[in-house]
Amino acid sequence: MEQKETKKTPLFIQVKPEDNVAIAIHDLEEGIEVLPGIFTRTPIPQAHKIALRKIGKGEAVIRYGVVLGYAKEEILAGAWINEYMLVLPESPALDDLPYGTHLVPPDELPMPPVHTFMGYSNGEGYAGTRNLLGIMTSVQCVAGVARAAVERIKKELLPKYPYVEDVVAITHSYGCGVAIKAPMADIPIRSLKNIMRHPNFGGEIMVLGLGCEKLTYEYLLDKEEITPENCITIQDCHGQDEMMKQILQMADQKLQRLNGRRREKLPLSKLMVGMQCGGSDAFSGLTANPSAGYAADMLVRGGATVLFSEVTEVRDGVHLLAARCVDRQVRDRLAKEMQWYDDYLADGGVDRDANPTPGNKKGGLANIVEKAMGSIAKSGTAPIKEVIGPGQQPSKHGLIFCATPASDLVCGPSQLAAGIGLQVFMTGRGTPYGLEIAPVIKVCSRTEMKEHWFDMIDISAGEIATGEKTIEEVGTEIFHYIIDVASGRKRPYSDQYGFHNDLCIFNPAPIT
Repeated sequence: MEQKETKKTPLFIQVKPEDNVAIAIHDLEEGIEVLPGIFTRTPIPQAHKIALRKIGKGEAVIRYGVVLGYAKEEILAGAWINEYMLVLPESPALDDLPYGTHLVPPDELPMPPVHTFMGYSNGEGYAGTRNLLGIMTSVQCVAGVARAAVERIKKELLPKYPYVEDVVAITHSYGCGVAIKAPMADIPIRSLKNIMRHPNFGGEIMVLGLGCEKLTYEYLLDKEEITPENCITIQDCHGQDEMMKQILQMADQKLQRLNGRRREKLPLSKLMVGMQCGGSDAFSGLTANPSAGYAADMLVRGGATVLFSEVTEVRDGVHLLAARCVDRQVRDRLAKEMQWYDDYLADGGVDRDANPTPGNKKGGLANIVEKAMGSIAKSGTAPIKEVIGPGQQPSKHGLIFCATPASDLVCGPSQLAAGIGLQVFMTGRGTPYGLEIAPVIKVCSRTEMKEHWFDMIDISAGEIATGEKTIEEVGTEIFHYIIDVASGRKRPYSDQYGFHNDLCIFNPAPIT
């Protein structure tokens, strides 16, 4: 990554020497000399692309050493390049992707500064980073009851149990009015079943059902778990008072057991961390995401498991990911998940370029190819050990690709279902996004974003763009913050303010 500067003030960043475009580090006025004899032809907004030479009609526009698209018309040197000027290239083919050709040996990954954290042990499974009582709902119809009950539990019961950090109502829009036996219904069902068993809930199961929904207890629980100690059917309760009395009595029993949990020193192999980005801009792939990727490599080297996701935001880099798959089986699963999503989008009458948002484009991302090249940087360089579908849990440790939609609101719950103890979330435009079940660490790509949201962004990677810090320095800072949050020593801003999003479960199956 090369920074170009005039009078010690960096003007733009060119990722690779073969790139014929670069991005502006700050807003540039018309007439600024960016290279000898090349002047900006118009004002160029921060993070947007500058043509470093003349690009002919139909010629490739290259950033990251990758073809972002083809010029619709001739583009002069010094011109501003935006999304309206490019023709999207074909996505990479999924047949016979090379695999295992770029496997970084474990001892070449960066060494983590520490190899332990203070978490809540769950025996053989992944450890918790928080100690919570989770109350699952089987259908949206009882969401209001669950939320009202949680408020009473927090007020009347929680003060008696100082070692339980919070009570969470797991509400969602699934459960009824759905094709419960459709082939794709297994995605939302397994997602909810696995979220109920999240490491932060300490193995305690509490389900509120209505009594007439399609998502009956049998879909969520094993036969031996369907007991009066775990399940309350609202339609069987004689009025509101009895309903609340039963819920609080059950919760009290669960809280007593959870209150016995204590943090203990555990190896990083007990920690699972999710990587996600949202509200991305053209700096995301240069600062925030690579820094998170460096932290991910440290975690993997230390024995932790790291998930990255968002199918449409890796689709155009699938060949790069295949090269990091440890074997043919993992490569084949990666290609299968990509093909499923290609077909899913096609059935909906769109393609992968439906992904970028107005905010992405305002932040300099011209199309999904450019967004994808930056997005995959958060996965670091470690080998990909396994590919899982949305709502599934990994069977291996190390770097895992979890094939989820790119939507922040849907990806987050899918990673929760996989068992992440916390999430690192990179943003360029800014979002107050958060998860109630697991902490979310917010990393921004621009110094201006941190200055603007000084009390909502946890870590800024913006100084990488100006040369004041390195990816390694910020990546190490992120790693330390992950350990502190996982150990309960620090709370991200989203948790401090209670900025928690609704639980949006991915459901590609029909709604009846």
